[in-house]
Amino acid sequence: MANPEPSKDEIRRDALARRNRLAADDRARRGAAVRRRFLRVAAVRRAHTLFCFASFRTEVDTAGILRWALRRGLVTAVPLIQGPRRMVAVRITDMSDLQPGQWDIPEPRPGLPLVEPSSIDVAVLPGAAFDPQGGRVGYGGGFYDTFMRGLAPSAARIALAFDDQVIGCVPCEAHDLRAHMIVTERRVLRCGRVC
Repeated sequence: MANPEPSKDEIRRDALARRNRLAADDRARRGAAVRRRFLRVAAVRRAHTLFCFASFRTEVDTAGILRWALRRGLVTAVPLIQGPRRMVAVRITDMSDLQPGQWDIPEPRPGLPLVEPSSIDVAVLPGAAFDPQGGRVGYGGGFYDTFMRGLAPSAARIALAFDDQVIGCVPCEAHDLRAHMIVTERRVLRCGRVC
């Protein structure tokens, strides 16, 4: 009898365990390589509005990407969770606009303006595991799948990950939105879309 396919929860747990085992210096080195590759992507270079998660724990560090966008004068937005499956984009103009939020995830301070999702050119996605077709296993809250439905069809959905997080196939349901591109320290995977 064939082994059943792993569930999203099992994939998430295994991928996060692999990511968490990376030594801090190795993770920093790999993260810098991801950032360099990401900043060479054509869609990123021509973007006017960038939406990017503010990294925490063992995620690919996005502080350098946010600083780059702010220095270039891009409209720079980060996520803010407002309730179950409800996330908004909030504009920051300086890194000091971020503060520790729930679970110590950096989030924008109160009083900053919202950014309309349809105005976003590039949305940078976190996740636990990805497949080469753009399938994504997030952290289980459904925030990004819901949020991405408000993006313009022309917006590039780009995932950042360590190469160890890319696996053969992740289970996808009808409501799951795929990444157009996955950037790792070793490669850029174009997932059925030209960026």
